[in-house]
Amino acid sequence: MKYLFISAVLFFSAVQTSYAQLLHAREIFSKADSLRGTLTPLRTCYDIQYYHLDVKVDIPNKSISGTNLFRFKATTDFQKLQFDLFENLSVDKVTYHGRELPFSRAYNAVFVDFPQVIEKGRIDSFTVHYSGTPIAATRAPWDGGFDWKKDSNGKPWVATACQGLGASVWWPNKDHQSDEVDSMLISVAVPTGLMNVSNGRLIKTEQLPDNYTKYHWKVVNPINNYNVALNIGDYAHFSEIYNGEKGPLTFDYYVLQENKGKIEHLRKNARETLQAFEHWFGPYPFYEDGYKLVETAHLGMEHQSAVAYGNKYKNGYLGNDGSGTGWGLKWDFIVVHETGHEWYGNNITSRDLADMWIHESYTNYSEALFIDYHYGKRASQEYVYGNRKAIRNDRPMQGPYGVNKEGSGDMYPKGGVFHHMIRTIIDDDDKWRSILRKMNKTFYHQTVDYADIVTFLNAETGINFDSIFAQYVQHKTLPTLEVKQMPNGQIACRWMAETPNFQMPIHLGVKGQKSQQYKVGSTFTTIPLEIAKIGDLDIDTFNYYIRVSTQ
Repeated sequence: MKYLFISAVLFFSAVQTSYAQLLHAREIFSKADSLRGTLTPLRTCYDIQYYHLDVKVDIPNKSISGTNLFRFKATTDFQKLQFDLFENLSVDKVTYHGRELPFSRAYNAVFVDFPQVIEKGRIDSFTVHYSGTPIAATRAPWDGGFDWKKDSNGKPWVATACQGLGASVWWPNKDHQSDEVDSMLISVAVPTGLMNVSNGRLIKTEQLPDNYTKYHWKVVNPINNYNVALNIGDYAHFSEIYNGEKGPLTFDYYVLQENKGKIEHLRKNARETLQAFEHWFGPYPFYEDGYKLVETAHLGMEHQSAVAYGNKYKNGYLGNDGSGTGWGLKWDFIVVHETGHEWYGNNITSRDLADMWIHESYTNYSEALFIDYHYGKRASQEYVYGNRKAIRNDRPMQGPYGVNKEGSGDMYPKGGVFHHMIRTIIDDDDKWRSILRKMNKTFYHQTVDYADIVTFLNAETGINFDSIFAQYVQHKTLPTLEVKQMPNGQIACRWMAETPNFQMPIHLGVKGQKSQQYKVGSTFTTIPLEIAKIGDLDIDTFNYYIRVSTQ
């Protein structure tokens, strides 16, 4: 948080001007955000099927130039469409069947007019030619853009990271998570002597006449825009085969030359991670494109089939364990967390950034499942409980729809705690595993929203999770379990929550005895437990993230 102090004299003389500027800034922000976040007819009129992104990176000048081919299928008759590119980058021209098309711009949106109506069902294409100096990230990956760095030998080390801010920060595309391109070719020209690593598989290397080398990477699975990445550096390449659920899976590691002696750390963590996640979630979703870890100067990102890695070959999160339990120091946080996103975020993608909690909550919980697989359920429970200290309960985990806004950062720790609680409510670990695996199969390579996830869980479990998801995802406060002791020694319980008619089962028991799950709603329910005093009641606050009020 930044603070600005000004004198009282300056404040009163500037207040009127500042207020006008503030209103103008809010108006611009609102319009730009809606253009990016809203699915208007100018965006839904076409379905992206293929991109060919072909760019040259000028490292000394920190600039890029190139083209992107949009191949699409018309979903309705139209003569005008919108694509996206940040306004600081130049759209040099838009070409269509050998002719240039007129276009206009509004903030980060570009509107293209076609010479005739594109009829519904038609497969067609146009190409955007662009250039400029993209935004440089100052704290990648938390802010987006290009990360221009050098390795310890002074050689260029460059990467992109743009989740949230948007892929259109560096390349033209239909920048909305609801429309994943079916396949893609990524061609990146870099100074000879350096290597570019992108998503998918390297199919060709081309020597250009100006002392540049172009690397062509083919992606054959659907990919969301923010996952498309380039990584440029003086890389050493190691490869191996992992025998996974669907058969042989290529593992590739691209590390700086200076770190090639540390490759065993990545190999060990990658193998252990795939073992755990294929057990819990089902087969790795991108066998055709392979699995890569690519060393970056920034901490890491879930770039599909080319996971960015910058955890400095340490266990934990840069050598730390946020849970305070010690379990987080037994594995490399970035390898595990970012690989978890291959299932939640890349395989299953939220349609709107408002539901980014789907990506981060399940992936945070995947850390606990990794621990469960390798160290046991109790260790997993302790890790989840330890992560509670990072929860702020400041805002809902879900953001507003249509304006490109995610919810609270609580989607990480609170999200993981929440899914562990769902597992506790289901109270059948074999069933829980089958649900997670079926979820990844049902929504394989698809985009989803809040309703899809809740409806799926309700159907698979026979439990109505509507009010539980509403309270934990769409509200910031915790439900309170009110408990009172009756004259006959029994107890009565009810939930107090913002969600109307909130209902959630809870495990209760007498201390020293085995607990049992009881259904509790928003009106007092008598629980058939007899206790001498309220302090003898055992409420499972270790697995349920709740508040308790006793009378």
